[in-house]
Amino acid sequence: MSGSLYRIDKFSVPAAARDEFLVNVRRMERILNGLDGCLGHRILEQVSGPGEFNVVTIAEWENENALAKARDTMAEVQAAMNFDPKELIARLGIRADIANYAEVSG
Repeated sequence: MSGSLYRIDKFSVPAAARDEFLVNVRRMERILNGLDGCLGHRILEQVSGPGEFNVVTIAEWENENALAKARDTMAEVQAAMNFDPKELIARLGIRADIANYAEVSG
């Protein structure tokens, strides 16, 4: 696979969990934006429509190798910070849909 890869994480965040969740997402965003191969990161919040996910993050990576390195780096950083994203999601009652995407060609 060549070209950019996108990590798109969609979250259904209860209103009571919003502030704590976004503080942690922003903290991780600051780290992601400094990693080699990161072409950009956005945090989006739903403002209208019937969709079930109200927070979406999108990170664009230069290629598959950059994404793999970032995944490893983030695991190390989170361990050093004693931060477990899965625990946070479970504790706050958040539902997540997390996947990698490539642009459709042709």
